[in-house]
Amino acid sequence: MSDLRKLKVDGIEMEVDGAMTLLQACEEAGKEIPRFCYHERLSIAGNCRMCLIEVKGGPPKPVASCAMQVRDMRPGPDGEPPEVFTNTPMVKKAREGVMEFLLINHPLDCPICDQGGECDLQDQAMAYGVDFSRFREPKRSVADPDLGPLVGTQMTRCISCTRCVRYTTEVAGITQMGQTGRGEDAEITTYLEAALESEMQGNVVDLCPVGALTNKPYAFNARPWELTKTESIDVMDALGSNIRVDTRGREVMRILPRNHDDVNEEWIADKTRHICDGLRRQRLDKPYIRENGRLRPAGWGEALAKAAEAMKGGKLAALAGDLAPVEAIWSLKGLVEGLGGSAECRTDGAALPIGNRSGYVGSASIADIDSAEMILLVGTNPRIEAPVLNARIRKAWINGAEVALIGKAVDLTYEYYHAGAGPETLSQMIADGVSDETKAKKTLVIVGQGALARADGAAVLGAAMKMADVSGSGLLVLHTAASRVGAMDVGFAVEGGMEAALADAEVVYNLGADEVDAPDAAFVIYQGSHGDRGAHRADVILPGAAYTEQSGLFVNTEGRVQMAYRAGFPPGEAKEDWAILRALSAELGATQRWNNLAALRSALFEAHPHFARIDAIEPCDWTPVPTGEMDGAPLETPIRDHYLTNPIARASAIMAELSRLAKQRAATRMAAE
Repeated sequence: MSDLRKLKVDGIEMEVDGAMTLLQACEEAGKEIPRFCYHERLSIAGNCRMCLIEVKGGPPKPVASCAMQVRDMRPGPDGEPPEVFTNTPMVKKAREGVMEFLLINHPLDCPICDQGGECDLQDQAMAYGVDFSRFREPKRSVADPDLGPLVGTQMTRCISCTRCVRYTTEVAGITQMGQTGRGEDAEITTYLEAALESEMQGNVVDLCPVGALTNKPYAFNARPWELTKTESIDVMDALGSNIRVDTRGREVMRILPRNHDDVNEEWIADKTRHICDGLRRQRLDKPYIRENGRLRPAGWGEALAKAAEAMKGGKLAALAGDLAPVEAIWSLKGLVEGLGGSAECRTDGAALPIGNRSGYVGSASIADIDSAEMILLVGTNPRIEAPVLNARIRKAWINGAEVALIGKAVDLTYEYYHAGAGPETLSQMIADGVSDETKAKKTLVIVGQGALARADGAAVLGAAMKMADVSGSGLLVLHTAASRVGAMDVGFAVEGGMEAALADAEVVYNLGADEVDAPDAAFVIYQGSHGDRGAHRADVILPGAAYTEQSGLFVNTEGRVQMAYRAGFPPGEAKEDWAILRALSAELGATQRWNNLAALRSALFEAHPHFARIDAIEPCDWTPVPTGEMDGAPLETPIRDHYLTNPIARASAIMAELSRLAKQRAATRMAAE
């Protein structure tokens, strides 16, 4: 039950939850309170003192509004609501004093600082600073620790807000950063001079209110006012994190998170943030045709004619990769089925049921993790499959949730009960029954592709759904491919999976599926953005656009439809995916009825109405999958290298370096202490 309290803020009477801090209450009243250390998603430190306000009837000095709750306020002598002031002379003088102290040792780096134009200290110095300094002694200097290839350090600029320390400890789940020393010798650093070892360390750059922690690969490349900002969706995993793509001209300069409380809150993984350089390397910028065993450049007309000729001349199979938008997948499905071919998106062999949305999406949402009291992980390592989702599970664990894992034991950054390695553990749990105490709790079963991409995957899924039934749990299927749920929604799958789709296939149309092998005798048409494994095997290459270069729909792992917008244009002669397929349909004599993306979407929405409901999760009927025999092989994640899972990542020098460091850490033996 909420504890509502009355309060006056600068004369405005309001009723707020007693658990709110005074800072939050003031913002509810429309008053902006300056702050450096306070952050909505971190614990309260109360050490920057910038958020000082005056409390009527309170102490004769300003109060830190972030560290005092509304319920701690005393009413007036006659029972009138407690009152706070945010703009009195005492408050103004106190904030100016705090700002003067903050600037004592802060260097005059603004012209060369990467935080310039986005710096909280700059903005608040304009509002609360003075035009002179009374400090004449030399400024303090601090050594810069090496935090690794992603986070640059200029610790002389640090104002000791400790946001980075609290983030790495509470959200990322690593205990490597802290504050040492006292007084003038206090400094933020890493213990034993270690580099950060998290898949989400880049978020400390967004959190830092000054330029002490900066984006190392992006350093000195651009100023924020030079960039064109486009809101989009991430495709590096199936979470569908909301991002902002900043471009200058045709080049993607950086990727930042956007807030979406129900998906990624305001965090993104390092892979999402630093994939930019992979968008520039190894790009396919013109069509190619293989002649006498070698690829040669060709014109679009020749390449499309060659592809159409092959597609008409043999048994056809189409494969959809992990990064393809729904529009292209649906368009390709129509083309292939019109020629009597088969289409398949489950390129990893996952046993996802066709037509049963509850079997490949589940019944729970990502936001349900926040309120879960018990979470069962089946065949998944969310730390490398979806780092932001793993941080959400960690938050639930901090709030008291119990976590259990069935599968290979791994480091998830939080404690969990390792129930067992194989799927027989799940069968045993069901056989043992679920206590009434457990049924009374809010529980969640998260099943990963490591459990489904096996010969007995359908049986494991059936057991997971039965476990959800008997325990009254929600089920969340954690995918690893951004395009998988959307492809399943449009029916881009055949009974029997990959084996049935490729059986006797003479022509394979590969839409960005770089992680699979086509039959040796097949004629392969590859449509994609990078010269990766799929292009090396291709007989015809049709250069497509990357995810930042075309607008498209993606459905995330919980079944939420989201829209990615084009931030730039593909290089050279490369085209958007839907446009290539529309031109190919004309060559095949089966011209599709749309001439632009809007018309294609209109047809898609007519065939599948739920795609029109952007940012909504379409409810589905719960249809359990039958259980069956399961083998005793341990469940483990299908991802072997978190940083090199797709062609864009494999083209990135930064991802290659992160992969090298991760392997080096895994191989290093730690001495006993």
